[in-house]
Amino acid sequence: MDPRLQRRVQRYGWDKASGEYEKFWRRQLEPAQRTLLSLVALAPGMRVLDIACGTGLVTFPAAHAVGPTGRVVGTDISQEMVTRSTGDARSRGVSNVTFERMDAENLQCDAASFDVALCALGLMYVPDPLKALSEMRRVLRPGGRAVAAVWGARSRCGWAEIFPIVDRRVASEVCPMFFQLGTGDMLQHQMRAAGFSSVHVERIATTLDYASADEAVGAAFVGGPVALAYSHFDDRVREEAHVEYLASIDQYKRGDGYAVPGEFVIARGEA
Repeated sequence: MDPRLQRRVQRYGWDKASGEYEKFWRRQLEPAQRTLLSLVALAPGMRVLDIACGTGLVTFPAAHAVGPTGRVVGTDISQEMVTRSTGDARSRGVSNVTFERMDAENLQCDAASFDVALCALGLMYVPDPLKALSEMRRVLRPGGRAVAAVWGARSRCGWAEIFPIVDRRVASEVCPMFFQLGTGDMLQHQMRAAGFSSVHVERIATTLDYASADEAVGAAFVGGPVALAYSHFDDRVREEAHVEYLASIDQYKRGDGYAVPGEFVIARGEA
């Protein structure tokens, strides 16, 4: 895929999903985000960069951890995500955080300007993850820490059929190699290739719990990476896609809801 097209799809796709993202994903992503933050041991006064920050689910806890003497910058390719997060910071009265629209592969930040760089479940979407990781290392001071989380291997993510289901109806152009970084030792290799040392990797088995079919469908189609492609479906195609997706996770049905397995891979390295 043309990298420019992929970035454009990501930008407008997450613009489309921004209003529903937290509704469907806040609770589901919390285990990965909690582990990611624990691996960097944030302290008062630190300078932190949160890349692909979305609605600030990691950014705001980081801002709390570094306190008023610290500083957190959240970046995202989606202007809607940035706008929502900025408004949220204002309404919460959080003054030590700012949000900016920025490409993860071309960070508009000075070299060696942060103590910590974070990227929670964003690397799968960039055209060149190695370049994004190299940018993370560039903006870190010597000895600074980076932590990145991605989804695990396709075989361990029970919701994975969402991509072919959408692509059979309209090319989503979302992320051709979505599961690559979570397969084997790929994330570890990429971090080392970007120049990080002392790379440590953790795998976390998780379960995506949905109380109903409507909730499972909303998370898959409306609040996530295929939202842009899904917006082009008419009512008939949407219903067909819903039926096919629910059939793909039927083995995980529990009463009226679903308990869908997933996996997170989280890597920490030093600059």
